[in-house]
Amino acid sequence: MDAFFASVEQASKPSLRGKAVVVGGLGPRGVVATASYEARVFGVHSAMPMAQARRLAPNAAYLTPRFAFYRSISEQVLGLLRALSPLVEPLSLDEAFVDLEAGGAAWDADSARLAGARLRADIRAVTGLTGSVGLAASKMLAKVASEKAKPDGLVLIEPGTERALLGPMPVRTLPGVGPATGDHLRRAGIHTVDELAEAGEDELVRLLGKAHGHALYAMAMAHDERSVVAEREAKSVSVEDTYDVDIHDRVRVGMEVRRLADRCVRRLRAAGLSGRTIVLKVRRYDFSTLTRSETLRGPTDDPAVVREAAARLLGSVDTTGGVRLLGVGVSGLADYTQEDLFAQAAGAETESLVEEPVRGPAADQPAPAERRWPAGHDVRHAEYGHGWVQGSGLGRVTVRFETPGSPPGRIRTFPTDDPDLEPADPLPLVHRILPGPEDTALSGAGADGRVSSQAAVEGG
Repeated sequence: MDAFFASVEQASKPSLRGKAVVVGGLGPRGVVATASYEARVFGVHSAMPMAQARRLAPNAAYLTPRFAFYRSISEQVLGLLRALSPLVEPLSLDEAFVDLEAGGAAWDADSARLAGARLRADIRAVTGLTGSVGLAASKMLAKVASEKAKPDGLVLIEPGTERALLGPMPVRTLPGVGPATGDHLRRAGIHTVDELAEAGEDELVRLLGKAHGHALYAMAMAHDERSVVAEREAKSVSVEDTYDVDIHDRVRVGMEVRRLADRCVRRLRAAGLSGRTIVLKVRRYDFSTLTRSETLRGPTDDPAVVREAAARLLGSVDTTGGVRLLGVGVSGLADYTQEDLFAQAAGAETESLVEEPVRGPAADQPAPAERRWPAGHDVRHAEYGHGWVQGSGLGRVTVRFETPGSPPGRIRTFPTDDPDLEPADPLPLVHRILPGPEDTALSGAGADGRVSSQAAVEGG
């Protein structure tokens, strides 16, 4: 999917179409998750500090992510992919590998190109968004092809042309070559894939170690034997928050850990899972990161159990000097809970998952939690209807009232506690029914003379 998060926001908000949009954490320590192609013109890219992005593109729209909505659209696209093949390997919300041969959707270059073209058309019809498709005989090459296809394109690498195509490309093109490996190779005088191949396997092993050297040499020779693995199982469920200002108050740190534990359990339950091992992550003021874990006797999805374990783990961590990030996770996942087997008391099962309110000046008198209006999130007003938050602060919230199918809407400002203004669920981008396999999958696969054909659909 092309610039996925930003493209979803542009499709949802008519006033942002064709304009620079940046999605990510909006605090001083936030980072860019996705930038629209209009924002990339100014040099904004993913993983960039948000403060730097604001300097490069001060007039862009800066929005906080709506992950639940992105996930729902991702599931629509995955449904289309599964109609093509039983072998679909999701890598993230906006990227997946598909083995087209396994589903009979492709058996040669022509049928692969047709499958890719129909997939792109179906994605646009179902989601209103664009995706770029790379087609090749291996996962590595399909990913390279999808990068070349961006945005909104299709590239097929014909069998027999792989080496010639890869040769002049920079080494960073290959999977597994990040900034550190790229710099190491550059210092050794290796800049292109051709130069990697010329260096030879022994030299790469000497430079990078046995496993990495062997793998990189194979990829430089256009060899990639990895198969598409359907539906990787989640190994853990976790949540974390980075704070704009370091937290020094130990009581506040404890409250944040409780809140994160509750959020983590909500995710756990939404996935129908439980887990045995509770993990606490703490990044301190000096960027040192500590993790602590505790393994329970059996799997749980009880918020009280997870909170208590996380609190015990926090007790073993020195937070003197301040905390900039906290995280709580659960691993050792299972699809049942030990509590189900031994029927715990009903009181534990009704444990509240509501976040702690902000405490007032008097420690024993909780103040009402202040209503938060994240930029970009959906709202509904009793009089003006559906809209989204453009910004908030100083007791005011500014809303633009428009829907995916409307013209650009008007802007109005309200007090943050306006009783007529409420958070709302996102509206669908398009009103279409997801096609079934008979509408998407191709037929007529031959029994002989097939070449393995795989596709990568990925985010920008």
